[in-house]
Amino acid sequence: MNKKTVEKVLIVDDTTAVLQALSLLLEIHGYDVVTTNSPEQAISIVNQLRVSLVIQDMNFTRDTTSGEEGKALFESLRALNPNLPIILITAWTDLEQAIELVKAGAADYIAKPWDDQKLLTSVGNLIEVGKSRQQTEQLERHKAAQKPSQTAAEQVGLIYSSTAMQRVVDMAIQVAKSDISVLITGANGAGKEKIAELVQAQSSLANKPFIKVNCGALPPDLIEAELFGAEAGAYTGATKARIGRFEAADGGTLFLDEIGNLSYSGQTKLLRVLQTGQFERLGSTKTMQVDVRVISATNANLLEQIANGEFREDLYYRLNVIELQLPALAKRPEDIMPLVQYFLPARELSLSAEQALLTQSWPGNVRELENACKRVAVLKPQGIIETEDFAFREDVIQNSASVDAQNQMTQEPDKSALENAMREHQGVIARVARQFGMSRQALYRRLNKFGIDY
Repeated sequence: MNKKTVEKVLIVDDTTAVLQALSLLLEIHGYDVVTTNSPEQAISIVNQLRVSLVIQDMNFTRDTTSGEEGKALFESLRALNPNLPIILITAWTDLEQAIELVKAGAADYIAKPWDDQKLLTSVGNLIEVGKSRQQTEQLERHKAAQKPSQTAAEQVGLIYSSTAMQRVVDMAIQVAKSDISVLITGANGAGKEKIAELVQAQSSLANKPFIKVNCGALPPDLIEAELFGAEAGAYTGATKARIGRFEAADGGTLFLDEIGNLSYSGQTKLLRVLQTGQFERLGSTKTMQVDVRVISATNANLLEQIANGEFREDLYYRLNVIELQLPALAKRPEDIMPLVQYFLPARELSLSAEQALLTQSWPGNVRELENACKRVAVLKPQGIIETEDFAFREDVIQNSASVDAQNQMTQEPDKSALENAMREHQGVIARVARQFGMSRQALYRRLNKFGIDY
């Protein structure tokens, strides 16, 4: 069981009685209190400890009433942590100065003598606001750090929002910088080819040949000719010599999709190319030399194929120097709505339609989702897209209706409801989205639609 975090409050005042009274009040209500009568020590404490809120006096020297000392401390604390809530303790003589500091970013002020209940309410609210601001700032930093990789992914048409896909993308960009073999695994339609394109685009071979071969789409007896080429007469119908994909990819990258479908004979020749860069065309004794980086992909369990004697173990370890495991779309539902936006640009969906999309299992993954969106674009080119426009199975529609009932959402929130929720949850997007039972992406679109700042 997780222990609740105890919030730390720093009190800075030159009057011992004030320090004792505030400490007792806050400690009784569960806060961890640190006190000091020195502005310099206050700065040191904030620099060293994780302080959630500061309550500070405006004057620290006897007979001083200008408030300049409090202003200097406030500015120093703000420089250390711009999101740190600060409550100013004021007397009537420095009330005007305190109000000016509140306008400049201080969270609140309390006049002496203070009302205990009002102070406790202010402390609790401001700590929550401070945490929300800190979370927002961390999220923004995280987004900024991810931006280069997301931009790189978008350039090859790879659209995502999930943490799971971000890990795959980051790793793909990292391994792209080397020349080692990469094996991409995942279900059909999950986006393995897009990951291969990302690796190629981010590599030093980006401007070199990038040749793709779908081993699953070729008859077994033609795969070897496709990969290694053939001399005239090497097989029935071969009326002239043809170069293979390895020759075409020389100096660049070869992407072998559905590598698990490669014949055992083809596997043996592929292993040799990976080891030495050498091969012969079918029907030829002339050895050819190429320099090719191989990226392969499969939806099959190659370890099972190895156990069944269907796939060479030594080839597997040659191909699988680095494995990029691509999760199924159902395992990353955060990607569904960004993909729908990409496939249906400038189209609006009802909330029930969005919930139905998120409820669908998508056995065909991104490819199935894309096809569903293309069908809707043709059959309903205008207007708000409803659940029935996607022609989901009846069980999916019923499941979506159940989600609707659980979220008590009979209609989409209007501008007033959104504004009230944003105020109630102090702008925390995750909480507002949870209240309305929608994804964050859906909430962002509605906020933009109504011109509501976030």
